[in-house]
Amino acid sequence: MFIQPWDAALDEAEWQTWIAEGHDFGLLSVNGLPGQAPFAVPTHFAGDPGDPGHLLIHLARPNPVWQAIEHDPNVLFTVFGDYAFIPGTWRAKPDTPPTDGVPTSYYTAVQFTCRAHIVDDPEAKAELLRRQLAHFQPAGDHAPVAVDQPPYGRMLPGIRGLRLEVTAVRAKFTYDDHKPVDHRTAVADHLAERGRPLDVPTARQQRRRLDRIGPWKP
Repeated sequence: MFIQPWDAALDEAEWQTWIAEGHDFGLLSVNGLPGQAPFAVPTHFAGDPGDPGHLLIHLARPNPVWQAIEHDPNVLFTVFGDYAFIPGTWRAKPDTPPTDGVPTSYYTAVQFTCRAHIVDDPEAKAELLRRQLAHFQPAGDHAPVAVDQPPYGRMLPGIRGLRLEVTAVRAKFTYDDHKPVDHRTAVADHLAERGRPLDVPTARQQRRRLDRIGPWKP
């Protein structure tokens, strides 16, 4: 992922806050076996409050990704969101025709470089599920996750867990932060007016960055 200086996260708290706001679905990318293409698996994930620096995932045992992970446990996990297509007419310079503007994409992306650890022990898998459910269903409105109790006990053999040990994080917030303040404000207004499904959160990210950065200073 290429990151221009003006697209970089302002600090670790920026991407950590963004993830914590509910961005908990991403793409697990695994190196393929020799001669094969990489594997890419979309999945929910949760952080591990008891062991910071790890992401928790589980996948079906028949998933073909396991052989590749066993061969090479170095993986990438990507989370992205708050994205929108920005038409060229919104980006034209004031002294040029609107049709001369060049379109772009706005988005946030966080990439975790990780070393994958497979979890096969039944009790360890049950604990991984408990921690995931604590994130996704914090009210606790689910049956106990126990090796010897239904419904989860009989389902545990059908899954394998993954603990992704995070070794590096790269975050990108690309919202035209190198453009003049008036331009960024106008684009945010256009997004709010257009109102497609992700336009409002994209405009919110742009305005938030604008408030923090102000005029871009190389």
